[in-house]
Amino acid sequence: MEEKFQKIKEIVAKELNYCSAHDMEHVTRVYNLCLRLAKDKELDLEVLKTAAFLHDIGGIKELDDPTGQTDHAIVSAEMAELILKDLGFSEDKIKHIKECIISHRYKTDNRPKTEEAKILFDADKLDALGALGIARDFVWVGRNRAKIYSKPDIENYIKDNLVGEKNNGRIKDKTSHSPQIEFEVKSKFLKDILYTEEGRKIAEERTKFMKDFLDKLEEEIKGKS
Repeated sequence: MEEKFQKIKEIVAKELNYCSAHDMEHVTRVYNLCLRLAKDKELDLEVLKTAAFLHDIGGIKELDDPTGQTDHAIVSAEMAELILKDLGFSEDKIKHIKECIISHRYKTDNRPKTEEAKILFDADKLDALGALGIARDFVWVGRNRAKIYSKPDIENYIKDNLVGEKNNGRIKDKTSHSPQIEFEVKSKFLKDILYTEEGRKIAEERTKFMKDFLDKLEEEIKGKS
């Protein structure tokens, strides 16, 4: 199995070279969090580990689609199926891994059903919180020429600049976005949608760190600190 994992890692590393927020380091962090959340649980570690490595492999296709219609989770699952067939995985394993990958995304109605899928979902969301979440937010700011600080009326912002339901819509004008807005429309809610008890505990701590950091940043921006 280790030989198969190594081949998967090599394939993923070649695909995930477009953004430092979604690169092999992100996949490795998610993988390690999956193992932490899976501790003392009865589940299929082969499925979980493989899904963790492959969950974002189709991300560049979503990023390159200006219409926002591409779902990288679906694309990643399709790409994963071809890779796994080539490596000799069974049909049952491939189906389960694909289900984990398809349901890991926050902005869809494809919700995780198995324990493995729920753990992957939680691990992926946790990587968007805390100090890592802050770091990834500013990587996104630089990539999209967005703002270091912007705190508009959130309801008006959602209405004017997000396409989709509630607070998970696609951003129309990315240059108007900011880490403060991202926290208000998405990040602070992630802790409430996680499935595992350990995941929620980690998320509480990381969410508090993000809020404290953003509050301090606002003070410095306004010359109050």
